[in-house]
Amino acid sequence: MCGITGIYSAKDSQDRQALDRLSSAMTATLSHRGPDGTGTWQDPDLPLVFGHHRLAVLDLSELGHQPMESESGRYVICYNGEVFRYLEIRKELEKSHVTFRGRSDTEVILAAIDHWGLNLALQKIEGMFAFALWDRKDKQLHLVRDRLGKKPLYVGWAGQSLVFTSELKALHTHPDFKPVVNRKALTAFMRYGYTPAPLCIYEGVWSLPAGFRMSICADLISPGSDLENFMESYWHHLRALEEQQQKYVKKSDEETINEFEKLLTTCTKDRMISDVPLGAFLSGGVDSSSVVALMQKISSNPVKTYSIGFEEQGYDEAGHAKKIAAHLGTDHHEHYLSAKDALDVIPKLPDIYDEPFADISQIPTYLISKYARENVTVALSGDGGDEMLGGYNRHFIGPKLWHSMRFMPQPVRRMLASIIGGTSIEKWNSLAPSKPQFGERMHKVGSILGMNTQEDIYQKLISQWDAPADLVIGGSEPLTPLTDPEWQPEDMSFAARMMYWDALSYLSNDILVKVDRASMATSLEIRAPLLDRRIYDYVWTLPENMKIRNGQGKWLLKQVLHRHVPKELFERPKQGFSVPIDSWLRGELRDWAENLLDEKRLDEEGYLNTKIIRDIWEHYLDGHGNHAGQLWTVLMFQAWKERWL
Repeated sequence: MCGITGIYSAKDSQDRQALDRLSSAMTATLSHRGPDGTGTWQDPDLPLVFGHHRLAVLDLSELGHQPMESESGRYVICYNGEVFRYLEIRKELEKSHVTFRGRSDTEVILAAIDHWGLNLALQKIEGMFAFALWDRKDKQLHLVRDRLGKKPLYVGWAGQSLVFTSELKALHTHPDFKPVVNRKALTAFMRYGYTPAPLCIYEGVWSLPAGFRMSICADLISPGSDLENFMESYWHHLRALEEQQQKYVKKSDEETINEFEKLLTTCTKDRMISDVPLGAFLSGGVDSSSVVALMQKISSNPVKTYSIGFEEQGYDEAGHAKKIAAHLGTDHHEHYLSAKDALDVIPKLPDIYDEPFADISQIPTYLISKYARENVTVALSGDGGDEMLGGYNRHFIGPKLWHSMRFMPQPVRRMLASIIGGTSIEKWNSLAPSKPQFGERMHKVGSILGMNTQEDIYQKLISQWDAPADLVIGGSEPLTPLTDPEWQPEDMSFAARMMYWDALSYLSNDILVKVDRASMATSLEIRAPLLDRRIYDYVWTLPENMKIRNGQGKWLLKQVLHRHVPKELFERPKQGFSVPIDSWLRGELRDWAENLLDEKRLDEEGYLNTKIIRDIWEHYLDGHGNHAGQLWTVLMFQAWKERWL
């Protein structure tokens, strides 16, 4: 992986040496994303400069150095990511007498664009990427992000300069960048715990959405203009999904399992190509275990696998991972962490996630990345299985509740909601001591009993704050793909709609942000076979019972895994990758939280409603209510603000 930056200055008198120094300073903030080399490129005729920090994974020689010019000299690319099956594209180009200097995928992308043009090249390349492309002939700047949003790309204004970067911290080195909080984005963050693209926490800055591109004539754009107007999708989630659903062909279970295993094996093999040490995360869950099982099947040597465990009961999956690793014969590494190990990460979070981000599994994700990086530079993960194959509890519990609720009188619903919500989380947990999140889930069930539509139920299930506009002073909820009617599917089951919504927003804005920032903070590249476009396309050709069957999700993936691992090693309730934040906020983290939630401080800062926050905090400290997620969202904003504003 890499870190990329760029500046186009509208100042005609911009000093070239000063622009180069500024680019180098911006790029230096991203050295963690690419510790193996750095470079800049400046257009000889225009005040345009690219900066790049490289994590060398393919072609470790100088021939993979970036920014890179095409053979024709027309294009210059500044690229972050990996394109898989690039060797197939290279062979196709070589048949047309295209020649290559080195072995990098970067050079193949450039040659593909040079040969076919950007539009056709984008349809051919598959992988995780974000890149800037300068067309010297047409004087056009193209910014592109991969289909599912695995790699980040921000673009915005610093005074009269158009700037782009992999991470927002680079903007703070530009003297003309003035960080002003976008209160609409802050309102969205308080609802979801992440900032949905194209929103960004800063005014005048945007996150390029997954599957989108921007093409602008740099010398014609007006400084300060709304850059969202230049964004367009080259791959549209909803249209892609609808096209695949038209391809449904009835098949037997066995035929479908065979097809899926063959496809996932191919996608896994493609991601095992590396010129540096490679391993895999192994949590013991279905997704990572399936990927590791296929890696081990392909590999002639034991695959290096990594897991971490926690001392707290109910939060440790390392034991499950160890049994699966032993069965598969991997070279397994596990590391047990104390609460202090995890708590020590919290002060680092505003630097790792330089935009407010509140998925609590950000902590263990960083820790396992740091642990794996001691031995490998690339690791495969199981990300994507839940969104593609119905793996979240809401995918199969939500439809059941909806079916039961639809004909239930409102007074009965209210009574049940009162009983469930009136029973403390601790009491619910005491009824299921082996499930540490049981009480939280029961409260979720109680909270949706009053909902009247599928959209309302889904929104309730994924929201941290139900009325974030009341929480954010001067805030209002913006339209996002989740709420925009143009992005809503028709003639789909409730479960299928939730899977689509999750892939549309939660996957790209939460899961993949979490993994990218945590892994890149340790200079580790993560590859996810289940997020291959071929997998995405294939699963949407299948009927729902291939994903959810007998009240359980990921049926198809479990059948593949069962061919390699006994069911008793992986058949158990979904646990999730989390830490006991609830007990920490009442214990070790209480002083830290109290400082960030200080009444006088909140009043003086003027971003959040002090009374709402203090009431919930005090109620929570008294042992009442399920507020840990809400409070963590506020705390992550407060900690971020303390670092960056």
